[in-house]
Amino acid sequence: MSDIARPAAQPRRRSVIDSLEIDTRLLGMIAAFVVICLAFNVMTEGRFLSPRNIFNLSIQTVSVAIMATGMVFVIVTRHIDLSVGALLATCSAFMAMTQKVWLPELGLDLGSPLIAPVAILVGLAVGTLIGAVQGWLVGYLTIPAFIVTLGGLLIWRNVAWYVTGGQTIGPLDETFQLFGGINGTLGATISWGLGIVAAAASIWALFSSRRAKVAHEFPVKPLWAEGVLAVVYAACILGFVAIVNAYEVPAARLRRVFEARGETLPEGYTEGYGLPISVLLLILLAVVMTVIARKTRLGRYIFATGGNPDSAELSGINTRMLTVKVFAMMGFLCGLSAVVASARLTNHANDIGTLDELRVIAAAVIGGTALSGGIGTIFGAILGALIMQSLQSGMAMVGVDAPFQNIVVGLVLVEAVLLDIAYRMAAIRPKVLLVHLILLPVLVWFFASWLFVALAVVISAGLGLLLRRKGMI
Repeated sequence: MSDIARPAAQPRRRSVIDSLEIDTRLLGMIAAFVVICLAFNVMTEGRFLSPRNIFNLSIQTVSVAIMATGMVFVIVTRHIDLSVGALLATCSAFMAMTQKVWLPELGLDLGSPLIAPVAILVGLAVGTLIGAVQGWLVGYLTIPAFIVTLGGLLIWRNVAWYVTGGQTIGPLDETFQLFGGINGTLGATISWGLGIVAAAASIWALFSSRRAKVAHEFPVKPLWAEGVLAVVYAACILGFVAIVNAYEVPAARLRRVFEARGETLPEGYTEGYGLPISVLLLILLAVVMTVIARKTRLGRYIFATGGNPDSAELSGINTRMLTVKVFAMMGFLCGLSAVVASARLTNHANDIGTLDELRVIAAAVIGGTALSGGIGTIFGAILGALIMQSLQSGMAMVGVDAPFQNIVVGLVLVEAVLLDIAYRMAAIRPKVLLVHLILLPVLVWFFASWLFVALAVVISAGLGLLLRRKGMI
């Protein structure tokens, strides 16, 4: 037996992505979003990434994104909610009637400081109650969520119609309209202050988590990786604040504001809109929902139940009551989304929230939530909503017809599910890669000239040979 010592095996050098510990699916979604934005910016000659369009894009995304954060929990627990758009309409109808009819009958007219808070509480209470009832039907009476919420889609859409008598109710209270976007912004100074505080808080949270891991002897990222992430977080937050501050209030609107105060608009005076209150509401909600998902018992129970319902029930989790809580939370978020949607429109319309259920589900799935349950992130759902709204907004700016916009969104949804399955199941990954290599020239043929089609064919062939040599197809 030889006594010669063998040299110790050298540890494998980690790549930059491995060191940063970034989810590759999330990185892929961010890359797709960046590509979409750059492509539309080129096609619109720089208008897509202008401060005005980014401001509008952010406030248009809020309503769907709010409900998408709740849909993550619903889908993670292996359920579905098809009633969210109709439930939004019902909450909006109750809030509009509260402001314009019911409270004035009690002596509180529009302009009273109590109008907006009472109306919002009514909308949130109605949404939560309806959500809890649907959750009870699913959890305790074991009716499939698909059936319950499909019935809810038909019921609550028409309940909203009967509540308002089929009429458009508006204009809504001015204080209430502050949650709608352009009618409620914080201004440049406050936005910069909040941006600096948010950047500092994100950096503090990053290094506080590192200290906690070190204290418990858990593995941590290299210090340079933490520094890179801190710079990226701060740059994204402050960059977004700078963009919304760069969108200036029109001179005519500034003049009316100054005249209402009995003042004269100074020559050359400009003012940025700043951060919309609705976007701030979405950011705060994202933080709260992420904390619930990662740091609370409720969040752990939700993901445990989605991963294996039988094991979760055997371990003592009351899965029936958990279902009620998840659907009640979804209903609450529908009410909150109704506040933003109706405030942005400044009225309640009968078609408010139409097809939002499909957009919300699509946002959650595109954001990486697995329909099989147990997997999903809040940030991913919000990013999915932003990707969908960017696609629709960009195609509208380019002049694409509305029917074709829906076709593209449908294809993107199917693509997201396909990629998610390929990510989790190595057996079908070669087939998925082969399909994409074949479809790349076909898709280019629809949108570009023959020169680009030929280039796509060459790229697909080259990638095919490379992947075949590596044994991936």
